[in-house]
Amino acid sequence: MSNYTPLSELGEFGLIKLINEKIELTQASTVKGIGDDAAVIEPKEKQIVVSSDMLLEGVHFDLTFCPLKHLGYKAVAVNVSDIAAMNANPTQITVNIALGARYTVEAVEELYEGIRLACEDYKVDLVGGDTTSSRAGLVISVTAIGEVAKDEAVLRSGAKVNDLICVTGDLGAAYLGLQVLEREKQAFLADPEMQPELESKQYVVGRQLRPQARMDVIHELKELNVKPTAMIDVSDGLASELFHICTQSNVGATIYKDNLPADQQMLETAVEFNLDPFTCILNGGEDYELLFTVPLSDYDKVKNNPDISIIGKITEKSEGINLANKHGQAFPLQAQGWKHF
Repeated sequence: MSNYTPLSELGEFGLIKLINEKIELTQASTVKGIGDDAAVIEPKEKQIVVSSDMLLEGVHFDLTFCPLKHLGYKAVAVNVSDIAAMNANPTQITVNIALGARYTVEAVEELYEGIRLACEDYKVDLVGGDTTSSRAGLVISVTAIGEVAKDEAVLRSGAKVNDLICVTGDLGAAYLGLQVLEREKQAFLADPEMQPELESKQYVVGRQLRPQARMDVIHELKELNVKPTAMIDVSDGLASELFHICTQSNVGATIYKDNLPADQQMLETAVEFNLDPFTCILNGGEDYELLFTVPLSDYDKVKNNPDISIIGKITEKSEGINLANKHGQAFPLQAQGWKHF
């Protein structure tokens, strides 16, 4: 006899009550959260930024190796990352989920525990959403709302010639974490008695299963009095995101191979999988770091920041988008980011 509770036993009102009981509202702009026809938000003199993402089982995540708590956390983090990329503060989220009949009340609690932890970490209020049944797998759709002072939003279109190109953290690890998890899944399917070998790969696996949105850097930049000229989060791979900035800003770029930030475990794992680490850095995706440009005059403010690497410079559009090696040779960069269709 299983100790799990079927969702049907709880019903829609019971489920809403269960979710709402553990939610604390902390944002001054939240007037009314869960429990009415719509949430009420009053932002006072700010501009509102809104971003939405959908995660589908079998497309964006695999529950064989993705714990529901991590999935709930990641669903919030990837949306907060988009708000961060606008130089804004996330304030509220709504969460829509569609569930198949095999999901239990305990599974939903686990998912929402991850969502709650992310709300706590990023100081956002869960103010609404919808739950419905799904004939396929689990679907999670999150909408994030943020606030930014007038004229403080940073778009992809503001990069200027001679701006420095910067990126936070390190790149490529999330992609290699996925390779490790896929390999262990295949080993498990071949022999269910086998324990996964993940101890030595904690960093790369963590980068895949539980990414962090870089709100910390947004706060740091404000403290340094640095306002990026253009910004985007690295969800589809560095090369792809750089192309977005250059296309929308009508500029070119040169990034330097030796300046690209990499973690040692990522480099070792790439070798193990016979993958070129630079391809993982440029095209891996799902790192959720921030790629941004700043005026050359801000060089001294960012050069010693341990969270930020200066990886290149913005050039004239006619020069194209290039990757340069230490000998000064430049090669046109290819963007091979995630293609959805």
